Amino acid sequence: MKVLIQRVTSASVQVDHQSVGAIGPGLLLFLGIHPLDTSKEVQFLTEKVANLRIFTDESGKMNFSVQDLGLDVLVVSQFTLYANCLSGRRPDFIEAASPQIAEPLYQAFIQALEERLARPVARGVFGAKMEVSLLNDGPVTMMIERNPISC
Repeated sequence: MKVLIQRVTSASVQVDHQSVGAIGPGLLLFLGIHPLDTSKEVQFLTEKVANLRIFTDESGKMNFSVQDLGLDVLVVSQFTLYANCLSGRRPDFIEAASPQIAEPLYQAFIQALEERLARPVARGVFGAKMEVSLLNDGPVTMMIERNPISC
């Protein structure tokens, strides 16, 4: 499982020109799911995301987490995080989980994050063609991966 984390001033997602999720300051998370991922990866990554200290204090040091500050989170499923672009000119997505595997884990990730943060989490629509807008703060962008094979 991979999560691309972007610290944002604001972010939103639209499907068919309708807003389905929007946040103010907080984190935009793009979530990629591998076929071998389980609830172990969900628990590890939601704990990491909730407590990752990437928001600055008064002296400019990254000392606060999204949980510390009670900020918003928007989660968007993104199978393209598992794109393999090393061979040829068209990426393959062999390492991305099928929708039957990925969607329940996507929903579990959101539920686990809501439980950790004790508040609702905004989300995209799984499997939909989405338009994502964001204003990156910093910019701060980080990738965290938990490989189910080595855990």
